[in-house]
Amino acid sequence: MNFLAKYRDEFKKELPELDLGGGYGIAYLENDVTVDPRDAMQALAKAVKKHCETFNLQIPTVSIEPGRAIVGPTMFTLYEVGTVKDVTLENGTHRRYISVDGGMSDNIRPSLYGAEYTTILANRTSTAPKTSSRLVGKHCETGDIIIREIDLPEDIVPGDLLAVPATGAYGRSMASNYNHVPRPSVVAVKDGKARVIVRRESIEDLLALDI
Repeated sequence: MNFLAKYRDEFKKELPELDLGGGYGIAYLENDVTVDPRDAMQALAKAVKKHCETFNLQIPTVSIEPGRAIVGPTMFTLYEVGTVKDVTLENGTHRRYISVDGGMSDNIRPSLYGAEYTTILANRTSTAPKTSSRLVGKHCETGDIIIREIDLPEDIVPGDLLAVPATGAYGRSMASNYNHVPRPSVVAVKDGKARVIVRRESIEDLLALDI
C-alpha cells in the first residue's frame, strides 16, 4: 500500500478513502474454506493502520466489496432433467450422463476455467443407491459440463429437478445467449413466498436487435 504515500508525496494531498475490493471465497463444495468478510475487514483495517503509522498518513475511510460472499451462497440454479443415459467407458467402468435444460449459457464457469460445483435432488427424497454421474448441459458441445464427476441417486429420471448451489456468484452475471438459448428468470424466495425479480427471456428478446 505504498501508493498512499506516493500519492501524497506527488500530489501533496492524502486520499480520503481506500476501497480494497472483494473476491472473498465462498464454499462451492462441501470441504471448501470460506472467508468471512468481517474477519477480512478486521485484518485489512489492521494492515492499513500499520501502514499509515509507518508513513505518517491519516487513516482513510476503508471499504470492501463483499458481493460474492453475500449473493453467492444465497442463490442456486434449478435445472430440470431432460435425458439420462448410461455409458460404459473404455476402461470398463460405468458412468451415467444426466442432461439438464441449461448449461454453458447460464453457467460458463465450469467450461471456462474448471470451476467446481455440487448438486442435490430437489423435488423429492431418494433412498436409491448412488452411481457415478456427469451433469451436462443441452448445448451440443463437448465442454458443456456442469459437474464432471459426482455420485447421484441412480433413480434420477427426466422431469426431476436438480439444484446447484452457489451459482449466485457470477452465474447470472456471466450468462449469455449461447446457441440462442434465452436466459432463465431469477426468482426471489422469502418466508415461503416466491416472486420473479428478473423475467425469463423470450424469443422476442433474442430478435429485438434484428433490423
